Amino acid sequence: MDAVDQRIIALLVADARASYAEIGAKVSLSAPAVKRRVDRLRSTGVIKGFTAVIEPSAVGWTTEAFVELFCTGRTTPAQITVATRRHPEVIGAYTVSGQADALVHLRAADIGHLEQALERLRAEPFVTSTRSMVVLSRLVEAPTAIPLSS
Repeated sequence: MDAVDQRIIALLVADARASYAEIGAKVSLSAPAVKRRVDRLRSTGVIKGFTAVIEPSAVGWTTEAFVELFCTGRTTPAQITVATRRHPEVIGAYTVSGQADALVHLRAADIGHLEQALERLRAEPFVTSTRSMVVLSRLVEAPTAIPLSS
């Protein structure tokens, strides 16, 4: 992956609906050359797909929280993955270092909905306890976690 690929990726992250011609004009390539590069980036797994980014509050999901999960001694990451995918409120789950075994990111319609989601999460057989932090405001939310040259 060279600097042109990085610029193409950055432009797609900023606007995945940009045409190959628009991107080409910004990186000094023809539209077919941009398409070939994007196809290669997709086939090699650098670009996993394209998606719409939804504003959660616009669809009524105004409450979010991060929940530390504390699990029984032999709980595997695969078990946590399977369990958290059963809960539609879970938008991310991660194994972490430190005292907690996992960190789960939840979004819900309101505090009551969040409480119900937490109760269901706590009912998973391997969860021994949780510690929750409700988000007051989102300060930075990047569309990609990879810092790319612009």
